[in-house]
Amino acid sequence: MTRYDAVVIGAGQAGPSVAFSQAAQGRRVAIVEMAEPGGTCLNHGCRPTKALRASAVVAHSARRAADFGVHVGEVRVDFGQAIGRVHTLIDGMRAGLQQAIDEAENLDYVHGRARLVGDPTGAEHRVVVTADDGSEQELTTSEVYLNVGNRASIPPIDGLEHVPYLTEVELLALSELPEHLIIVGGGYIGLEFGQMFRRFGSEVTIVAGGGIAAREDPDVQQILTDLFTDEGVRIVEGRPSRVSGDTSGVSVEVPEVGTITGSHLLIATGRRSNSDQLGPDTGLETDAHGFVLTDDRFATNVPGVWALGDVNGRGAFTHTSYQDGDIYLHPPRTVAGRVTTYAMFTDPPLGRVGMGLQEARESGRRVLKAEIPMASVSRAKLESETTGVMRVLVDADTEEFLGATILGLQADDVVQVIGVAMQAGVRYPIVRDALPIHPTVSEFFPTILAALTPLD
Repeated sequence: MTRYDAVVIGAGQAGPSVAFSQAAQGRRVAIVEMAEPGGTCLNHGCRPTKALRASAVVAHSARRAADFGVHVGEVRVDFGQAIGRVHTLIDGMRAGLQQAIDEAENLDYVHGRARLVGDPTGAEHRVVVTADDGSEQELTTSEVYLNVGNRASIPPIDGLEHVPYLTEVELLALSELPEHLIIVGGGYIGLEFGQMFRRFGSEVTIVAGGGIAAREDPDVQQILTDLFTDEGVRIVEGRPSRVSGDTSGVSVEVPEVGTITGSHLLIATGRRSNSDQLGPDTGLETDAHGFVLTDDRFATNVPGVWALGDVNGRGAFTHTSYQDGDIYLHPPRTVAGRVTTYAMFTDPPLGRVGMGLQEARESGRRVLKAEIPMASVSRAKLESETTGVMRVLVDADTEEFLGATILGLQADDVVQVIGVAMQAGVRYPIVRDALPIHPTVSEFFPTILAALTPLD
């Protein structure tokens, strides 16, 4: 048994910053990680997928090169080289984080699966860590910081347990390009991978019960549907009733269309909390999806235990997880009132913050809408990237921004203009009257905000 002043469970985006800060104060700290340091983002989330996306974007651009007067000949994708580039980049980033942990004074790195045992209401918490070889060690502490994240949620499809299906973890471990990738799930993960692998040369079928991007505004959903269809992705609106197959291939039965056969099956139907991996007697209060409930400073109902990052359900993004740690380390800051801006990294990307059309209509407010098709944006026309739309919603009475949906060139960056304005409480006339740079995408905020109309 080893005692620490603090034990951080999970080396994702929030955990290391808390551990480093505690250790720098001279406290003895342990950081426990059951997989690899860096969490979902670094190992099989944001960073590797965006590195792989870069290769897919280059391939797509090369195929369009003649449109710009550039002739490159036949475009051939070496998937092994593309995924090798990803692994090289991520291995280097992970090694850098591991080195920082190893070299930090007063900080011990413990590899293994942690669970909380004993009386959760006691002043001392017991953390039992099981290593890969089955050996165990017990850590005791008065402070526990949970940064255990989440994982793929696997739907109850008949036969799925007997099929070698993939999640994003296994998909990124492939060394050869799938001949036909079937994706169950039309959300952000499914769409990002679907477009990438189609551009690499795979046949891709996306099975989505409510259509792709079902949570987005209808026009955005249609733009994405048309975009993916034009690129050769087959979209099936339906829900799988049964799957079968082995390492040689897989069959997915969809009552609405029949049986779809492919070489690989990716399950991308959402995420679930990893709180269940902490043991059965944690005493932690969770919601219906297993996410740990916290106050605005991330304290759980168990004294001396805090939950940071994806596991607390306050955002399933790297930037929310990282900011959780930053907020905790800088009191009296709290998470209350945080405006979460996020993106889907298709090509072109989708940037989102605040309300969409339906939520705005149901809000009871007098809402004004400003929008313009991306085909009218000078920068988009100059770069022949005219797919998409820019839309901003504001409150007619308070003049505050209510939300923005931007699908198109640089939308992942551009939407942050509205996100920052919302966080700062800036009224829309301030943005309308600002002087933007030409030619950029964000220069059209003043233009469209000068032509607001009531939301029908």
